[in-house]
Amino acid sequence: MRVPAACDVLLGNGSDELISIMSVACSKPGAKVVAPVPGFVMYEISAKFAHLEFIGVPLKADFTLDADALVAAIGEHAPALVYPAYPNNPTGTLYDDADMERVIAAAKRSLVVIDEAYQPFAGKSWMPRAADFDNVVVMRTVSKLGLAGIRLGYMAARPEWIMQFDKVRPPYNINVLTQATADFLLDHLDVLDAQAADLRAQRAVLAREVAALPGMTVFPSAGNFLLVRVQDAAVAFETLLTSRVLIKNVGKMHPLLADCVRLTVGTAEENAHMIAALKKLAPH
Repeated sequence: MRVPAACDVLLGNGSDELISIMSVACSKPGAKVVAPVPGFVMYEISAKFAHLEFIGVPLKADFTLDADALVAAIGEHAPALVYPAYPNNPTGTLYDDADMERVIAAAKRSLVVIDEAYQPFAGKSWMPRAADFDNVVVMRTVSKLGLAGIRLGYMAARPEWIMQFDKVRPPYNINVLTQATADFLLDHLDVLDAQAADLRAQRAVLAREVAALPGMTVFPSAGNFLLVRVQDAAVAFETLLTSRVLIKNVGKMHPLLADCVRLTVGTAEENAHMIAALKKLAPH
């Protein structure tokens, strides 16, 4: 997985458990977590479970990172953890490298957790640089490779961080069947890489076709999904459901996501079926 030699690795029962482990390890009175919003909901949920205060910093209207606001929040709150997902979920945004560098530099008293859950579809990664910083953890999962059911996440960082997180890791968090499955997948990464490449190609086709439909705005995505603004997210969800297409209505997750839905990229046949269903949405 191209983890730098200077890094250690910690395994989790999915990325969710790794987020929980970091939250517990960093929990103390007054500790805070800062993350761009809208983002992955488990950053806030795990923070609350561990009695950490969560501070969300809104993205810009086009879902790019508001680096000035994030740096200001880091300076004001001195958080224990900062979560820039790369790319972000549910927006699919791949944050600018220079903005990421600014955040890492500003977070001198914080741990910056670069969540690369959707990395197979991004084509870019911070993993090769994980050992270059003393305040960075790179976190990944095998879920988006098509193996969500085995529940395996992993983080890479300098040994001094991994040693501290290992203190609060449940002792039997990775079962032998998961270990055997992961061992098998490492022998067949070429198959999974080819699958991810196909999804990236299908994503480009799907984005063009959806953008050509009336009343729809497609945002740039580096994930295996597209964020699309429609005229009525609830109507879109129900209309596609009648065609046996399940999408995610994210319109109520955050004000910036008003009337947005998330479309998962599938096979060419599945995508064609979804486009046909989307065409049933008559523009106002």
